Amino acid sequence: MTQGWLLVRGRGERRLEPEVDAARITAHSSTHRPAVEPGDRALLYAAGWRVVFGLVEIGDELEHDPARERWGWRFSLRPLTVLPDLRAAPPVEAAGVLPRSLGRHSYVRLTPAQLEAGRLAVESALTPGASGPRTTT
Repeated sequence: MTQGWLLVRGRGERRLEPEVDAARITAHSSTHRPAVEPGDRALLYAAGWRVVFGLVEIGDELEHDPARERWGWRFSLRPLTVLPDLRAAPPVEAAGVLPRSLGRHSYVRLTPAQLEAGRLAVESALTPGASGPRTTT
C-alpha cells in the first residue's frame, strides 16, 4: 500500500513564483533521510503561499550525497496533476492540514483521507483550458 505525503516546496521567506512549470518538478530534497518509498503519492505544498498545487508520484530509490550537510537526500518525482498558477491553488486546509503544523519540515506524512481531499481540491482547481499533466490514477 502506498503512503501519502505533503512535500514542502519553497520557503516562507523565499516563495515560489506564481507560475508553475510542471516539467521542472523532477525531484525533491531533504536534510534527513526521508521515509518515502517509490510509488508513494504526494501533494505539493507551496510554502509562503500556503496552498497545495499538485499531486506527484515518488520515483526511484533515494540518493544520498554525504558531501552535502543540508539537502543531502534526494528522490525523483513524476508529476500527475499540477496547477499552472499558484494564485488558483486551493489552501492547504482543503487537504485537512493546518499550516502551523508544518513547521520546518520538508515533507509530512498524510492520512489517506488527507491525500484524497488534497487530490480532489487540486483537480477541482484545474480549469478546462489549463495546461500541465493530468491525473492518471
